[in-house]
Amino acid sequence: MSTSLLADHETTEVLDRTIITRPSLRDTIDQSLAMAWRALKKMRRNPEQWFDVTLQPLLFTAMFAYIFGGAISGSVEDYLPIVITGILAQTALTACMATGIQLREDMDKGVFDRFKSLPIARIAPLVGPALADLIRYATAATLTILTGLLMGYRPGGGFVGVLGGWLLTVFAGWSLAWIFTYFGTRARSAQAVQGISMMVMFPLTFLSNAFVPSSTLPGWLEAFVKVNPVSLVISAVRDLMNDGALTANVGWALLGCGIVVAIFLPLSVRSYSRKM
Repeated sequence: MSTSLLADHETTEVLDRTIITRPSLRDTIDQSLAMAWRALKKMRRNPEQWFDVTLQPLLFTAMFAYIFGGAISGSVEDYLPIVITGILAQTALTACMATGIQLREDMDKGVFDRFKSLPIARIAPLVGPALADLIRYATAATLTILTGLLMGYRPGGGFVGVLGGWLLTVFAGWSLAWIFTYFGTRARSAQAVQGISMMVMFPLTFLSNAFVPSSTLPGWLEAFVKVNPVSLVISAVRDLMNDGALTANVGWALLGCGIVVAIFLPLSVRSYSRKM
């Protein structure tokens, strides 16, 4: 029996113990956790799923710091407070993009055909992988910060500020993942999900204040950058990590992430239910 089929069989056994005709809130939580456990088993048995949250933060942090540091801030050391927070957002966004791709692959392989005949909560197959991916976002954020520290980054916010920025990055990755989860339920193939996700990810990342101050951009572009949800998260993370300040940017970032979840979580569940 293959590892994927074994994981699905174990998940089904757990779901069988929590199934009733109309799942209660407790049953929904149990079923979502069972799906999260299945996703964690897949990650453990497929190490390549960790490449984008282990190697990418190291490469991007070093590349952007040494290539753009002197041109933008005069030195690598002065550029690190800008680029580290920008890379945090970029790696979180890249990591959460994989959520929709993995979902579409499971649907294409017929994995969810095993679950659709069970009276489980429709939200469980979506929430489960999203919960498991919190580990991936945490890994990417941790490695990015550690790489910055090794390169000479000294956050003015201290341990508390860094912890706050780390938590906000993980939450932002989880929130934005619902956009890509929706793409996963709508697109016809995993390749299509990847293509659509890349078209969304690149404007959100590079048309932001991740790598350059927004004040250096043309007026029309600066206006877009200011309302870009990724820019809101980056500004909030900078306030926390570099200054140790709990500013209005933090509140706006949390509000923006909450709005994304409020919009795309119901859309994902509705689209998934129609597909299944």
